[in-house]
Amino acid sequence: MNKRFSLILMIALFISFTANAQMRDVPRGWHLMDANKDKYYGISLNEAYQYLKANQIKSTPLIVAVLDSGVDTTHEDLKGILWHNPKEIPGNGIDDDHNGYVDDVYGWNFLGNKNGENLKKAGDERSRVFYQFKNEFAGKNMDTIQLSQKQKYDYRIWKMAADEMNKANDDQMEITFLNITLNSIKKNDSLIQKEMGTKVFNSSQLENFEPTTPEGKKAKYGYITLMKMVGIDPEEKNTAVISELTDYISGKQDALNEKNTPPINYRSKIVQDNYNNIHDKYYGNPDVMGPDPMHGTHVTGIIAAQRNNGIGMDGVADNVKVMMVRVVPDGDEYDKDIALGIFYAVDNGAKVINMSFGKSYSPQKYWVDSAIKYAEQKDVLIVHAAGNESADIDTKENYPNPHFLFQNNTANNFITVGASNDPSMGQGIAADFSNYGNKEVDVFAPGVKIYSTLPQKNEYGNLRGTSMAAPIVTGLTAMLRSYFPNLTAVEVKQIIVNSVMHPDSTLADYKPGTQQAIAFAALSKSGGIINADNAVKQAENLEKKWAAEKSKINNKTATQLK
Repeated sequence: MNKRFSLILMIALFISFTANAQMRDVPRGWHLMDANKDKYYGISLNEAYQYLKANQIKSTPLIVAVLDSGVDTTHEDLKGILWHNPKEIPGNGIDDDHNGYVDDVYGWNFLGNKNGENLKKAGDERSRVFYQFKNEFAGKNMDTIQLSQKQKYDYRIWKMAADEMNKANDDQMEITFLNITLNSIKKNDSLIQKEMGTKVFNSSQLENFEPTTPEGKKAKYGYITLMKMVGIDPEEKNTAVISELTDYISGKQDALNEKNTPPINYRSKIVQDNYNNIHDKYYGNPDVMGPDPMHGTHVTGIIAAQRNNGIGMDGVADNVKVMMVRVVPDGDEYDKDIALGIFYAVDNGAKVINMSFGKSYSPQKYWVDSAIKYAEQKDVLIVHAAGNESADIDTKENYPNPHFLFQNNTANNFITVGASNDPSMGQGIAADFSNYGNKEVDVFAPGVKIYSTLPQKNEYGNLRGTSMAAPIVTGLTAMLRSYFPNLTAVEVKQIIVNSVMHPDSTLADYKPGTQQAIAFAALSKSGGIINADNAVKQAENLEKKWAAEKSKINNKTATQLK
C-alpha cells in the first residue's frame, strides 16, 4: 500500500530539507556505483562485471518473476528483456501449454477477469480482517484455550484490527492536511500551466522558468516548496504528482470510513473468483500491464533494463528474462493472489522472485507459507521489500515473511531488504522511511532517488522506497545465479548477506524516522549494504570449492571401479 504521502513522513522530509538545504545531489545510476572509486554508496556493479569479464566467466539465461502492479510491455528499455512463454501462442485464445492460463505470454494477471476487466482498487487488509471476523468474535468472551491454532490466529489478528480501528488517531487530521496540500498544489499548478503554456511540467523545468506576473512567481515558489516538502523528485511530472496524491487521499478516506462501514468488495465485482477456495486458481487474464503499471515498470527496469544499449538506464542483471505476475492493486494485496503468483512463477521456471510490497495483516498467511515452502523446495529465492513505515519489524507485524504459521520453522530462501541512502543526501546511511530490524531485515540496498523505467512513451524517472531497494538485490541475485548456476538459492542468499559492504563507522546515522543516533550495523542482520563485486568473488570461490570436491568424488569413484 502506498505510504508515500504519510503525514509523519512529510513532516520529517520538510525538517530534513530545511536542515540540509545544501546537500549534494546524486547522479543518475548512483546506486550502481562504488564507494571507493566513485564516492557514492552504491553496489559496485561495474567492478563486478569487469571481474567477470577479466576472468572469462560466462552467464546462462535466467528467469526472474516480478510480483507487482504490472509492467509496460512496450517500453523501449524493457521489450528485449521480458519473458515470453515459449509454449504459448499469443492472442489465439487457447491455453496452448495446458497450464490453466490462456494466452499467458508475458506472465499472468490475477487481478482481472476473462472479459479483460481489471481490478485497480482494493482497500486495506485491516478493514477486511475486521469485518471478516466481526460476527465470529465481536462482543464475545473468547476462551482461547479451547480454540484451534487457526482460530487463535484469526482471533489475534481480528483483535489487533479492532483495537486499531477503535483507537483515536490522527487519520482525519492527516486527510485534512493532505487535502490542503493537494488544493494548494492544484492552484499553483493551474497558474503555472497558463504562465508556461503547457499542461505538463516538472520542478526541474519550473526552476529554470521565469514567470512574468506576480501571481506566477508566487505559484512557482509555492509549487517548488511543496514538492520539496513532500519529497517529490524534481523530474516527476505535475500530472503524476496530483494523480498519486489524489489516489492516496482517497484511500485514506476510505480507510477512515471503513471504521463504521464495511469496505466495498471491489474484488467480487471484477475478479469474481471464490476467494475462500485456494484451489479456485484459474481466474484473471493475460493483461500484465493493468490499469497502473508505474510501480512494476520501475521495479522491472531496476532489475534488468537492457544494459549497454545507449538508451535510458542499465539494469543490474544482464542475461535474464523478467516474468510479470500482477498481484498488487491500489491498496493491500490479497494473500490468495500472492500465493498463486508464487506458484505460477515457480512452475514457469523463475529462479528468483521479487516482491516489492507488504502489509501488516495476513489472514490467509498459511496459503502464502505453502507457496514460499514450494519455492524453497524448487530452489527459488524470494526477495522482499522491508516496508516504508520507519518501523522496527522485529516487533511490528510485517507480511509476507519467512516464518511459517503454526510451525517452528523459517524459510531459508527468503531475503528481506531495507533501503539505504547515500550520506551526501543527508540523514545518514539508512533511508529515513525504511523499516529495519537486526533479526528480520537481512541487508540494505540503495532505495533513494533510484532512476529507472516508467510507463508510457518510453519514460524514465526517480522513485524511492524499499520497493526500489529490493529489485537491486533481486538483480544481484539473478546475476549470481546466472553466472554461477551450480549454486543453490540458499547459498546465493548467504553470499549476498556475507559479502555486504560495511560503511565507514565514523559516518553518523539515525534510526529511520527519528533523529536518534544509531549504528547502521544495528539495523539489519548483516549490518551492511549489498556489494556486487564482493558477492561475485565469493560466489566464484564457492563454486570452485564445489567443483574441486566433485572432482575428488569422481576420482574416488573411478578408482573404486577399476
